[in-house]
Amino acid sequence: MANPEPPSPLLEIITADYQNFPHNQTYSIYAEDVFFKDPMTEFRGLAQYQKMIQFMTTWFKDSQLDLQGIEQEGDRIKTQWILSWTTPLPWQPRITISGHTEMVLNGEDKVISHIDVWDCSPWSVLQQHFVI
Repeated sequence: MANPEPPSPLLEIITADYQNFPHNQTYSIYAEDVFFKDPMTEFRGLAQYQKMIQFMTTWFKDSQLDLQGIEQEGDRIKTQWILSWTTPLPWQPRITISGHTEMVLNGEDKVISHIDVWDCSPWSVLQQHFVI
């Protein structure tokens, strides 16, 4: 995907959030009733989203979220990414998931929908924890 020229401030914030993930996220870009979905969970609400990110700071050690592409078309933003982390198990497995995120904005440029799609199954992610 190509970056739009010039990048919007919102795309710059999202890019910075990917670089810092899961720390120092910019929650102000999300609506209070944001809808979140990924292959493992689905919920509504900014507070719940913040709790999920906090959980990831505990369970996902040495996280790296590499942004592969970002584009905006109207009220929709799509990113492509590769997420990797070390799970705090005795054998310290390094897990990698690639996928994309589809975000929808409201009239105030707040994210009202954040849907993560993985390029693999949840089962394959679980299996990565047991390959030594």
